[in-house]
Amino acid sequence: MTQDAIAEVRLSLAFLPLATPISDAKVFTGRQRPLTQVAMLFAEIRSRDGHEGVGFSYSKRAGGPGMYAHAREVAADLLGEDPNDISRLWTRLVWAGASVGRSGLSVQAIAAFDNALWDMKARRAGLPLARLLGAHRDGVPCYNTSGGFLSSPIEEVLDNVEASIASGIGGIKIKVGHPDASVDLARLEAVARRIDGRVALMVDANQQWDRASALRMCRAMEQYSLVWIEEPLDAYDVEGHAALARAIDTPIASGEMLVSAAEHFAMIRSDAVDFIQPDAARVGGITQFQRVTAMAQEAHLALAPHFAMELHVHLSAAYPHTAWVEHFDWLDPLFAERQEIRDGKMMIPDRPGLGITLSDQARAWTVQSCRVDRAGIADGTG
Repeated sequence: MTQDAIAEVRLSLAFLPLATPISDAKVFTGRQRPLTQVAMLFAEIRSRDGHEGVGFSYSKRAGGPGMYAHAREVAADLLGEDPNDISRLWTRLVWAGASVGRSGLSVQAIAAFDNALWDMKARRAGLPLARLLGAHRDGVPCYNTSGGFLSSPIEEVLDNVEASIASGIGGIKIKVGHPDASVDLARLEAVARRIDGRVALMVDANQQWDRASALRMCRAMEQYSLVWIEEPLDAYDVEGHAALARAIDTPIASGEMLVSAAEHFAMIRSDAVDFIQPDAARVGGITQFQRVTAMAQEAHLALAPHFAMELHVHLSAAYPHTAWVEHFDWLDPLFAERQEIRDGKMMIPDRPGLGITLSDQARAWTVQSCRVDRAGIADGTG
């Protein structure tokens, strides 16, 4: 049997505009500007035998062009390689750019390739990725975040709560971390009263409390029986998270801002979280995500991946312990398919691979692209 080989890689950078600028606590505390667009890095890989895979990574605010530039530089290292050897290829790519590090922007660029290779492998098998990995469930409990930002007036948030529940979503997460603690508590009280136990409730402080404030606010929120309190402290304050987790009853969730498997390992080893929240696009792709979840499984942690539901519905379905998936409809215009929500869960797509194809709109929003093959790099190929 002749070994297959990667024959062509296509890269594209697109900017997804948001209909309304979005603000969480990082904006209200002056650390960031409102979010107006999401940079999307797409990798489309074709093998000599005609197998194809599509993957993506992303960046909010700065970083998209840098990710694209790094991916363009290392893409040729995939040519001629067996697309089945995904872990080996991840290592090859990360060492191609090791001078700029093995975390952060460099691995976020690699994630697009890694996710595309997993998509190709599952498509070749004729299976949804979750089934290829070994699914533990047909659907994953899902919660909505996009309707609960601090930039939305509370009346709008409450309307979004009703719309989410009506759509079949099983949980609501709202943003907290406002400089005025009374604003947080008033908004949480209003949302909890509106939900009235119909679905789960979570909050997300986006790293904006110091240790003393976090303890005070988390204790004030204990009465609401939250599923978790997310990012109460700086993402890298492992000791602070561990101390907070010991001090309160409500579970702690964190991990979305960590950009390597090693950083997640530190959280897990320190018993700093109850819910680990890796993002496959940020940690370097599905290969590295699985390293995180293997350790999390041994620690009996719950899983709640960040953003990118198109990826994470598969990965959460393949996790043996409690798992959630975050519902954001922001990326809907980029893909021809939609995720099915039913009875509080996001269902595993029955389509092979990730079950996504790029839309015409994704092509229209593309600002840079290239094709990499044995003839070299051809820019602007769409």
